[in-house]
Amino acid sequence: MCLIIFALDAHPRYRLVLMANRDEFYTRPSQPAHFWEEDKNILAGKDLERGGTWLGITKKGKFAAITNYRDPKNIRKDAPSRGELTAEYLRNNLNPLKTMFQVQHKAQQYNGFNLLLGDAEDLFYYSNYAKSIQKVGQGIHGLSNHLLNTYWHKVGLGKEKLENYLKNNATLEVEELLELLEDETQPEDEKHIQQTGLPIEYEKMLSPMFIRSSDYGTCSSSVLLWDMDNKITFAEKIFKFGKACQTQEFRFELE
Repeated sequence: MCLIIFALDAHPRYRLVLMANRDEFYTRPSQPAHFWEEDKNILAGKDLERGGTWLGITKKGKFAAITNYRDPKNIRKDAPSRGELTAEYLRNNLNPLKTMFQVQHKAQQYNGFNLLLGDAEDLFYYSNYAKSIQKVGQGIHGLSNHLLNTYWHKVGLGKEKLENYLKNNATLEVEELLELLEDETQPEDEKHIQQTGLPIEYEKMLSPMFIRSSDYGTCSSSVLLWDMDNKITFAEKIFKFGKACQTQEFRFELE
């Protein structure tokens, strides 16, 4: 993922409300969200190049999501896939905190990442740049390719959109939340564009919530609703070269 906006215990009917955009090179092979053949407990997309996932949840309520920490000067081509970290947690029998401790011990093997791991009790955040495990508290949070709640244009805009939507809607609609993610607005002032070491024109292209270019952009948008009765709704909208081509929805009750 490259943008995750989520509300934890911030709506009377939902424990977790999450919306996210996955940005990637269009040519990178991947599967949309599905219950994995090798483990039907896991609902997640799959990176067919390295085998991991960017966002997933299990029927028992284990939740995982990851974004890259953008630091182009320190990319190692031989580093293991960051998507392994989410997939390992969804497969194992450990709680999120114990898994985070395991991740912390091997974190520097990986290129920069931001990891969210949760269950029905807690949600934790860890980055191998911040190097400390953080329990995520109640409220609306945003995560892109820097640390949790770092203000970038897309993060600030996404948090504002989600906050307003939650305030004005007793019942949430996945179609409306997916639409919130399709915002291509760039900062009005260049000084508000994030600076991560890339050429300014590339930084500008990467600044909106929804990204569109000739070879790279938003490949999928996802919405996860976890209500107070432990019923899950997971929706995903797939894009090819910036054009919507498929929307799917899964509903189930946690075991």
